[in-house]
Amino acid sequence: MANARLLVVEDDLDIANMLKIYFTGLQYEVDVANRGGDALDRTKHVLPHLIVLDIMLPDIDGYEVCRTLRTNTRTSHIPVIFLTQKDERSDKLQGLELGADDYITKPFDIEELKLRVQGAIRRSERESLTDPRSGLPAGRLIEEQLRRIIREKGWALLDVRLNHFEPFKDVYGFVAGDDVLRFAAMLIGEVVDELGTTSDFIGHAGGDNFIIITKDDAAGKIRDRLKERFANEVLTHYNFIDRQQGFIQAPKSEGGVEKVPFMTLSAGLVSPSLQSFADIREITELAAEARRQDAATASA
Repeated sequence: MANARLLVVEDDLDIANMLKIYFTGLQYEVDVANRGGDALDRTKHVLPHLIVLDIMLPDIDGYEVCRTLRTNTRTSHIPVIFLTQKDERSDKLQGLELGADDYITKPFDIEELKLRVQGAIRRSERESLTDPRSGLPAGRLIEEQLRRIIREKGWALLDVRLNHFEPFKDVYGFVAGDDVLRFAAMLIGEVVDELGTTSDFIGHAGGDNFIIITKDDAAGKIRDRLKERFANEVLTHYNFIDRQQGFIQAPKSEGGVEKVPFMTLSAGLVSPSLQSFADIREITELAAEARRQDAATASA
């Protein structure tokens, strides 16, 4: 639960600041948007684990924000708790029909809101809807996307993995490793925003493995841009000495240390224009094999 990212969408600055201070004190990462349009822009760059959403906003109302989130493949999984002064049954039903996960009325008990936030995030993680580090769709949501695309044409899937991630984590620790996973998730989102479409899907399959489902004609460009940017920008996660020497010294299981290169990305690309698939298992297996070949080529 610690370090989960919250997006508070509230135009009342006193309430917004109070929520930011309170949840930051509970070790959440809290971002605040005062307008609905700003909230939608924020989710394009960094996915929150949960959104606390006021209904009455100065530009578009919370219902429209929620509707947009739910119809966008990239944000449809994010839990939403409505925060409003309204207490009409019809308003509550409208929010729940749009896919909101909960509803709390002002004035509210901050402890109650805390418990609802914690419960919604736990449910999402327990049901394998999101990865707790990246906030990206995981397990069941990835499987649903695979079952959808196998019946369609014109798509491509990228199986993306971080090379040399485990030795990095051994040297720099779990916290630094989680920072790299969040960085990778953010970078993938930026590249897909630049070269893909809003209907493209990004998932975190676990550990250092990510999935991108995009259009066939965009996949190659996304792969190349992603690998290039990652190789350049991941260097900021290494200390000055390691950057100067061009490698890290990681412990070996049998004792001693070994030189390990900096992290890079490998990506396997599959598409119905290149292969045929009998079931979703074949999609993932062929993508993983293409990714292993990409990694072998890069290290040769």
